[in-house]
Amino acid sequence: MTDYTPPLRDIRFVLDHVVDLDRLATLDDYAHVDGDLVMGLLDEAGRFTASALAPANRDGDTIGATLHDGEVTTPDSWKKAYDDYVAAGWGALQHPAAYGGGDFPLVVANAFKEMMTAANMAFALGPLLTTGAVYAMLHHASDELQQTWLPRMVSGEWAGTMNLTEPQAGSDVGALTTRAERVEDGTYRITGQKIYITYGEHDLTDQIVHLVLARLPDAPEGTKGISLFLVPKFLLDEDGQPAERNDVTCVSIEHKVGIHASPTCVMAYGEDGDGAVGWLVGEEHDGMRAMFTMMNDARLQVGLQGLAIAERAHQQAADYARERRQGTAPGAERGTQSPIVDHPDVRRMLLDSKARIEAMRVLTYANAMAIDLADALDGDEAAHWQKVADLYTPLSKAWCTDLGVEVASTAIQVHGGMGYVEETGVAQHWRDARIAPIYEGTNGIQALDLVGRKLGYDGGEFVPSHLASLRDDVADDRDELASTMAGVAAGLDVLEETTTWLLEHRADLRDVFAGATPYLRLFATVVAGTLLARGASAALDQVEAGVDVDFHRAKLTTARYFAEQVVPEVHALAPRVTATARDLFALDPDQLG
Repeated sequence: MTDYTPPLRDIRFVLDHVVDLDRLATLDDYAHVDGDLVMGLLDEAGRFTASALAPANRDGDTIGATLHDGEVTTPDSWKKAYDDYVAAGWGALQHPAAYGGGDFPLVVANAFKEMMTAANMAFALGPLLTTGAVYAMLHHASDELQQTWLPRMVSGEWAGTMNLTEPQAGSDVGALTTRAERVEDGTYRITGQKIYITYGEHDLTDQIVHLVLARLPDAPEGTKGISLFLVPKFLLDEDGQPAERNDVTCVSIEHKVGIHASPTCVMAYGEDGDGAVGWLVGEEHDGMRAMFTMMNDARLQVGLQGLAIAERAHQQAADYARERRQGTAPGAERGTQSPIVDHPDVRRMLLDSKARIEAMRVLTYANAMAIDLADALDGDEAAHWQKVADLYTPLSKAWCTDLGVEVASTAIQVHGGMGYVEETGVAQHWRDARIAPIYEGTNGIQALDLVGRKLGYDGGEFVPSHLASLRDDVADDRDELASTMAGVAAGLDVLEETTTWLLEHRADLRDVFAGATPYLRLFATVVAGTLLARGASAALDQVEAGVDVDFHRAKLTTARYFAEQVVPEVHALAPRVTATARDLFALDPDQLG
């Protein structure tokens, strides 16, 4: 398995020329976000992730997490890596200074998270859940709970989790049965079982703060009757230190295809007594609103996993292709063995992967920037950017995780037979990536969210208006950009046509939902293409100014390839968007077998 090289130049290009990091520095909330400061920070982040986290990735896969008597053990290399992570303050990067955070915008924090996840995806899942728990508490918990729990969660000394899923409920959260009983002292007693709880138990921190969805006795049915509770692994003593063990137990951990050292736990609450002690977060029966704060953050972070694991797998494939010699490439001297990178089909796989990786990066970073602008601005501007963020989140989560699997699979293909051999390590990336399209809301659910909720913003007017604004990114008429701009503009035509069809047919949810998944892929492909086109204009400016010409010409090539050879895929997706549900329901369930 090759080392991980953080793609710092690519990250800086996106921050400087696609999402315009400098704009944030003009806003009061982020006046301290100087470009040179950020890149100095990310340079150090690159060194940390490559030296401290990447080497532990293989241990995570081969040793994994183990459960004994309710206690989960992670590899020794992980314990050191996590201690180093906390000591360096990386967990605090994006959180408020009031709780010891760095107050950096999400788009900067996500640049770090890309590198952390690429270096070690299973490791990065722990901080992802802690960050989401912090977000939920910042927005919904009482001041007392925030003061008690947030400082050490922000620092990473204490971990956080999200407890939604139950055996009988799955994605239907409204069907959960975990119970909460009021106690006279203002606390609650939680009883029930949760499944698929990432980092529900582990040995990396001495406290785990669970955010648990449960139902009060007088709660209404469905999601409207769900409340959110903070349930710690240990209760705190009068000095605020972990002391008595709460009635929270890890019953088992799952044996998974990948991310082996990320413990996926079955958690039992209240099995040994009257219930686990918990505190209400937000208002009673308002838990889903609080949990969605956490889930929306997690969905973007999972989309980032698709980008990150694709980058890691692609780096290994490209290294292998340069080293492996086999066959005689066209134009090579007869009788010689060429590096396989000289064979056109291998070149095709590598360039296709590289272009899709760059497309994922611009989309996820633009998504994060929209969230930052929504947080930092006021009034109509804030509302506008929040809608953009809401629109892009299902695109980031679903499209990027699908592509992460595809690029990791292509990396195996580049290795040929050796890719199917575990010792090379490239198969781990595919196995790790495969979970991302499933958790935090399956990608089908993301597509339903896109067509069922986001298309309806402003009475159906917001999305067409936003698509019209993207035309500005394909307006550069310089000759060298002609095919790039034309290809993306043609994709925008298709996106606008399919969007109009869906809006006109919204009364028939079967037909709209039948085309939701191909529509999401179409939508994400075109939006990413417009962002790459924006980057291509900036890259040509740099080429014409004589700045780092080879690097910026490579950006022109990948943007052109994406516009000419990836965006045209949307023409084939369009008929699937508008096909209606006729054939989907023409066969009965038995005939589908």
